[in-house]
Amino acid sequence: MAGVTDRDAVPFALASMRKQYRAEGLSESELAATPVEQFARWFKQAATDGGLFEPNAMVVSTADAEGRPSSRTVLLKHFDERGFVFYTNYGSRKGRELDANPYVSLLFPWHPMARQVIVTGTARRTGRDETAGYFRTRPHGSQLGAWASAQSSVVADRDALDAAYTALAARYPEGEQVPVPPHWGGFRVVPEAVEFWQGRENRLHDRLRYVARADGGWRVERLAP
Repeated sequence: MAGVTDRDAVPFALASMRKQYRAEGLSESELAATPVEQFARWFKQAATDGGLFEPNAMVVSTADAEGRPSSRTVLLKHFDERGFVFYTNYGSRKGRELDANPYVSLLFPWHPMARQVIVTGTARRTGRDETAGYFRTRPHGSQLGAWASAQSSVVADRDALDAAYTALAARYPEGEQVPVPPHWGGFRVVPEAVEFWQGRENRLHDRLRYVARADGGWRVERLAP
């Protein structure tokens, strides 16, 4: 490739980089009745003895009205039978894309456990009361940050961002209530399918997927690895 020198070359043999997964398998008989119950089981393990830095970190993938995708890492802040909730600036790229195209994918990459969970569904904004309730639990600095950053927009430099934060910190000092930004809030991803991926030996992984039925129940199907 023109312009690439030996010094720039990747110092690893990428084609030979692989791990042999020797974890216990995942069978249909072991699954919970609903994907949220099964997710709760796996999440508890990931959060306690999974060796993960942020088990609630997930890759959120969206697409704009023309189908062009984008991905980023976001923290899951709540889940129950209604769906999976995260918070963001509604004017951010993901916020704008979800307004134009509500279909979304969530990926929990729990690599130390040789596990992944993939949620596909539609995103809906949470109510303002729910958003305010969560906003009040955020550290004071994070509350100010939600105001200081016009997420995904171009900024002149770091100094401009820091200056915006400093001005807000002077206006709302520690101990004073910060109003909830009208442009900031939650999305609840209502699942249509949830796949549980367990790494197995020889790349013959277990992939069990819950798919929503019209009657409100779930069917489970096994996918080839």
